[in-house]
Formats: sequence, structure tokens, C-alpha cells
Amino acid sequence: MKKILVIGSSNTDMVIKTDKLPSPGETVLGGTFFMNPGGKGANQAVAAARLGGKVTFVTKVGNDLFGKQALGVFKKEGIDIRNIAQDDKFPSGVALIIVNQIGENNIVVAPGSNENLLAEDISLNHFTPGKFEILLLQLEIPLMTVEYAALTAAGSGIKVILNPAPAQKLHDYLLKHTWLITPDETEAEILTGIKVHDELTAEAAAEVFRKRGVENVIITMGAAGAYLKSESYTGMVAGKTVTPIDTTAAGDVFNGALAVAIAEGKNLKEATEFANSAAAISVTRLGAQASAPYRNEI
Repeated sequence: MKKILVIGSSNTDMVIKTDKLPSPGETVLGGTFFMNPGGKGANQAVAAARLGGKVTFVTKVGNDLFGKQALGVFKKEGIDIRNIAQDDKFPSGVALIIVNQIGENNIVVAPGSNENLLAEDISLNHFTPGKFEILLLQLEIPLMTVEYAALTAAGSGIKVILNPAPAQKLHDYLLKHTWLITPDETEAEILTGIKVHDELTAEAAAEVFRKRGVENVIITMGAAGAYLKSESYTGMVAGKTVTPIDTTAAGDVFNGALAVAIAEGKNLKEATEFANSAAAISVTRLGAQASAPYRNEI
């Protein structure tokens, strides 16, 4: 198993279950309230670790209760946390999440210390050739930090996987150093201008990414599975049929599982099948990191 480096966000998720998502200006009475560790970077790191990945996580947490709790969780999951920075200026990130009865959600994030994760917080030692097989990135930290990490890693022969969430405008020089990009349908539309709703439109969006320099593309499409565009395989990779309870972090579990499968030497189609299975399990459970499956469950 080759090592996986995850650089990204860590949040505490505050979740309310309700029958329906509120419209603007509407107050809705909810049901259960609970708090879970979250953040896209942390979710992906935990998902990868639970599936057997050798994971090093780089993030920045506040000098507060939430930050200390997050560090405890990462340590318990067997993640290397020696390069996590503590921020004395900003509090730890927080996400407010509403989940309806069919598992759909609305999420608002207060980034806190995640916005202060800078290039100088990332040790150049991480980019020593051969130290890591994969760098997994998302967009809940400053884009300049993401760009620095991707370009430096790619220059050292590390495979860069970019989960472009939440979606924002990306420079071509970032995409040209991205070995694999993994948007969902909404993110793919924002980044390419093509509304993705089936295999044909997914192929068109993937071609836009390829023309902008990305080597491989996976567009996740919920229950339908994922569309893969690579040198060795092009087409849909079927998803698993389950009854969803909460889709929070399904994409993060997918990406963490994908990184593990690639680090184990699986080809991209096999890795996508593995990731689909992990994501399918996650949506049958409440919470973010709490929903990530263990290897024996796959």
C-alpha cells in the first residue's frame, strides 16, 4: 500500500433532521439534532484510513474545543496528524447541515481556520519524490494553497486527485497538474457549462476537462454511479441500489475510497467500482465521518 497525503478542511458538523428543507424565509420545525466531525478534507482522510489507507492529513484547526476534538478523532482513526497546524487567530471550521426525510441536505460552512491554511503550513518534505503516491485535494481551503500543493506534488511525480467541491473557477495551470478530477453533476456543470444528467452529457463535460489538461475524469452521478473517462476505460460505472438516509459526505467517502484503491494498484474502473460501493454504504447512515464504512463492509 502506497501512502496517501490529504490536504484540506476540518469542520464540526451541526446537523438537524427535518421532514422538509426550508424555503427562503421559512421556519421549519426539525427533529433530531446532533454534532459530528466533518469537513471535506477530514472526511476523505477518515474514509481512506478506515478502508486501510496509510494516510497523512494536513489541515489547520482552531485552538478550541472543536479543534481538540478533531485531533482526537484523527488519532483514533490511525491518521498521521504530526503536520496539523493549530490556529490561535481563527476558530475551527463549523458547518450547519439540514437533512430531510429522503436524505437530501442543505449545508452552510463557516470556514474559520480552514481559510488560514496557507502554503507555508505545508512542509516541502511531503513532496519528496517517492514519499507519497497520491495527493487528495478539495476546495474548502484557499485556492492558492490548493494550487501550490498540486503543482509541487505533480512536479515530484505524485498523482494529484482534485475533488472540486465546493465548485469555483479554476485556472488551467491547476487542471494541467491534476491527474484525476472528481466533480459531481452540479460541480461539472459549474466548471464546464454543460448540464450533466446522463452518459452523453457527462462525456461532453469530461471532454472539456480533458481539453483543459486533466488526464482522467470521474463525474459522480448519485445512484446511477459514475462516468469515467481515462485512457483505459470510458463510460458509466454502475452504482449500487440502496435506500438513502443521509447523503452528507457521500462524495467524500467516494474520494477517500478511490484514493485507497488507486494506491493499492487497482485500475481506474476497478477503483471507481470500489468507491461506488463505499459511497453506497455511507448514504445509508447519518453523519459525515460517522457514515464512512470499514474495509470488511465493502
